[in-house]
Amino acid sequence: MSSVRSIGTYLPRWGTDAARVCGPDEDAVTLAVAAGRGALRGIAAGDVRRVVMVTRRPPLVDGGNGAALLAGLGLPATTDVVEQLGGGPAAMATLATAADGTLVIGVDTEEGAGAAGALTGPGGAPLDPGSTLARSLPVRTRDLDGVVHDYDDPRLLRERGSARAIGMVGAAGGVAAVTGLGAREAAALTGPGAPTAPTRGASAPLFAIAALTEAGQGGTVLALEQASAAVAELSAGAIAVHHDARRAAALPQLRQHDGPELAIALAGYDRAFDPKLRLEAARCAACGTLSYPPRLRCLECGSEEPTSTVALPRHGEVYTTTTIRIPVPSLATPYSLAIVELGDTEVRLLVHVTGTPPGVVRIGDHGTLEFRLVAVRSGVPDYGYAFLPDEVDDPTEKPENTANEEVGP
Repeated sequence: MSSVRSIGTYLPRWGTDAARVCGPDEDAVTLAVAAGRGALRGIAAGDVRRVVMVTRRPPLVDGGNGAALLAGLGLPATTDVVEQLGGGPAAMATLATAADGTLVIGVDTEEGAGAAGALTGPGGAPLDPGSTLARSLPVRTRDLDGVVHDYDDPRLLRERGSARAIGMVGAAGGVAAVTGLGAREAAALTGPGAPTAPTRGASAPLFAIAALTEAGQGGTVLALEQASAAVAELSAGAIAVHHDARRAAALPQLRQHDGPELAIALAGYDRAFDPKLRLEAARCAACGTLSYPPRLRCLECGSEEPTSTVALPRHGEVYTTTTIRIPVPSLATPYSLAIVELGDTEVRLLVHVTGTPPGVVRIGDHGTLEFRLVAVRSGVPDYGYAFLPDEVDDPTEKPENTANEEVGP
C-alpha cells in the first residue's frame, strides 16, 4: 500500500477540449517535467527519493532520458530514476506499491496528450493495490522504428480484451473511476457522474485519482489497456492537487523545411547541460554579478575566482521580440523569439516563445519560462526553456508585433 501525498497534472495548450495534442516543442520528457513540478510544488527536493516515468513514447531508447528529467524537475542527479514502458495499468500498479518519496509520472504524447505525476509520502490518501493482470491481445502494436499495426477490431478488443480483463480482476461493479475505455463503456461500470480523465494511457489513472480527490470521493479505480488491467482502492485522505491546463486552442499551421541536419557538439552540450536545463546562473564571488551562461571570468569586474550557483527566477518580462518566417532547416516556421528579463536579476535570455501563436507576444508582456524541447540535433533531444506568456482573455486578438520582425532575403 502507498499513500498519495500530492498530484500534479498537465495538458498541452493545443487541440480541443476533448483531446489535446503536443506542440512542436513538447515530448514525453517536457510533459513529465510540467506534471512533476506541479506534484512537487511546496515539496523539498530531499523528500523525493525516486522518480518513475511511465510512458509508451520515450524520446530516447539508447542513452536514456533520466538526466534531462531530473534536471527539469530540479532534483539532484543522484536521485534514483526509472523509465518504465507501459500504459495505465503499469502506472496504477507502480503508484499503488510505491514506497514513500516516490514520484510516479504517467505520460501520454499521442492524441489525448497529457501527463500526471503523483508523489507518495506520509499524511496523504492511502492507495491499496488490488489485482493486476497482464494479457496479450495485440490489437494495436508499434515497434521501435515507430511502425504501427492496427488489427482494427473493436468488438474483439471489447469482448476478448477489456471485458474479459474486467471480469478476471473482479471489477465488474462498484467502480468509482475507470480509464482506458470509451465514455459509454466506462459509464456502464461506474454509473453517472463518475469522474473522467482527459487521457486514456499512462497518465489517465492519476488524472482519475486527482478528480476523485477533488470531489471528496474514494473507491475503486480501474485502469485498462487492451487486455491488461490493474485495480487499486483509494481511501479518504488529503492530497494536494495542482492543475496546469490552459484553454484549448488550434495548433498553428507550421511548415517543416528540408535541409541539412543541424549537428550537435557533444562537448558543448555537456558543458551547458546543467545551467541550461536547471536554469542556473553563476554569481561572481568578488562583485556578486550574475552571469548566464556561467563564465570563467566575470564580465563586470574581471574576477576569475570560483563562483557559486544561483537558481534563476522563472518569471520574466519581454525585453524585445521577433518572429522568424524564413525557412530554417530542422525547425518548423514561423516561430517567435524573445529576449526575456528574469525578475529583478538583470539577466536576459534569448528563448523561443511557446504556447501561443507566432507573432502574438509583445514587448512588456509577462510570463514564465517553461521546460521545452528546443531542437533535435544529431538525434539528440536538446532541451532548454521557452517563454510562455501569461494567459489573456483571447490571445488571438492581440495584434502582431512587426516592429523588429525578420524578413526573407
